[in-house]
Amino acid sequence: MTKHIFVTGGVVSSLGKGLTSAAIGLLLEKRGLRVRMQKLDPYINVDPGTMSPYQHGEVYVLDDGAETDLDLGHYERFTNSLLSRDSNFTTGRIYLSVINKERRGEYLGNTVQVVPHITNEIKASVRKLAAPDVDVVITELGGTVGDIEGLPFLEAIRQIPLDIGRQNCLFIHLTLVPFLKAAGEAKTKPTQHSVGQLRQIGIQPDILVVRTERELGRDNAEKIALFCNVEKNAVIEEPDKEFSIYEVPLGLVENGLDQLIVDKLALPARAIDMSEWQHLLHKVRNPEHEVTIAVVGKYIQHKDAYKSIYEALDHAGIAHSSRVIVKRVESEELERQGPEVILGGVDGILVPGGFGMRGIEGKIDAIRYARECELPFFGICLGMQCAVIEFARNVLHLENANSTEFAAETDHPVICLLNDQRKIVDKGATMRLGAHDCLLEPGTRAAECYDAERISERHRHRYEFNPEYRSQFIAEGMHPSGASPDGRLVEIVELADHPWFVAVQYHPEFKSKPNRAHPLFSGFIEAALQHHQQRLQMTL
Repeated sequence: MTKHIFVTGGVVSSLGKGLTSAAIGLLLEKRGLRVRMQKLDPYINVDPGTMSPYQHGEVYVLDDGAETDLDLGHYERFTNSLLSRDSNFTTGRIYLSVINKERRGEYLGNTVQVVPHITNEIKASVRKLAAPDVDVVITELGGTVGDIEGLPFLEAIRQIPLDIGRQNCLFIHLTLVPFLKAAGEAKTKPTQHSVGQLRQIGIQPDILVVRTERELGRDNAEKIALFCNVEKNAVIEEPDKEFSIYEVPLGLVENGLDQLIVDKLALPARAIDMSEWQHLLHKVRNPEHEVTIAVVGKYIQHKDAYKSIYEALDHAGIAHSSRVIVKRVESEELERQGPEVILGGVDGILVPGGFGMRGIEGKIDAIRYARECELPFFGICLGMQCAVIEFARNVLHLENANSTEFAAETDHPVICLLNDQRKIVDKGATMRLGAHDCLLEPGTRAAECYDAERISERHRHRYEFNPEYRSQFIAEGMHPSGASPDGRLVEIVELADHPWFVAVQYHPEFKSKPNRAHPLFSGFIEAALQHHQQRLQMTL
């Protein structure tokens, strides 16, 4: 039978349940087990697709088009787990399913209630991932114990061991032991209260993973074990990491978490080999080079709004034994001060995705600066659309060229809605989403990076390059180097007479891993390193 691991959190949010869950998945895969990952989110939105990046961070898109929580990005970066829309359920999605069933008459004669109907729906969502070819399903619960919106999820996972046997389930609780500088000591009481709330619900944690700023100490670990009713060896310390989030798995191995899980679930696992991961961490800790990349965005203030972008840059840095210093540039600030002031000294410019008019002119200014100064440039989604607008205005001299997203009546709609999007009214899950094939033009920068003729990448957008302007762009040197298989949609544009100027309509950051950097990010960082070396030589 497929085993289930449930990861809950307490005391405060943002402790890193997603990272810890992903690290556990990695460790179990390294022990030869087949793992599937899942997150349950208590918010009432059906999915995060309509939520502001300031509230939720980035929306992570899967191959099947599901718009999901950013923690699923951690799952894919750390593990080989196959993710789908069944890997992320929200309260809104659960209730929507139950309400639709009620409307269809599936509950005729019954009063539909949280228990058992909502909890049964949650349990069915968890059990969807159990299969003969899956050894372990890891399910992370969003939020913290005590959140009112999370209670149906906690009740559901409390019931699952009653359905499939307690020996087939494991509860891991992530909690915080804060260090009070004024008192000069760590405090375990918040952890005790968090576990106490969980036990009142009827869930006894099997393992506690304790987040700490400083070393926990044996006495504190023993106190936590005693008052939280867990074995001493089941209190696993997880201190803050100095260099990289990719240190987390090694720390958990050192504290014996993988062996503890294998023993408690009686899993037939082989000995763990973390040599590849240790080599990766060695490269992170000992970079041979350094490069500075400006990320010019409109959600810079929220550190998770471009989470996958930052991670993909780090992955490319690892591939080139380089430390990537990210200079986060608010595009509106660039509008006020100008690119010469803010972007001087960087080795490359990346303009990521986004929605809405705010900050667009700053992005366009940054792209013009990169083009004219021959700085390596990488545009992603809205970044590509801004690159097209900039080129149309300043090279094609199409006055006031724009996207119809920002100027519906523009004389030159070089970016526009295509016919299949014009009649759509609903905002949720109606964009061009998920994996789509793209054919690459041989001999182009994109084809060189991918070393392929056909690729598949994930999309999340409504607006497209207007095909009516394609010939004008080609004539002046902006080449569509990638297109949909039917040739209708331009997916990649690049400048042949520029050191490295590539912009894509899709989101390559979603397919980058620490041990397998995305080829476009790798090519971008390689070009930035060459620019850095040239800049150093000019100063000698």
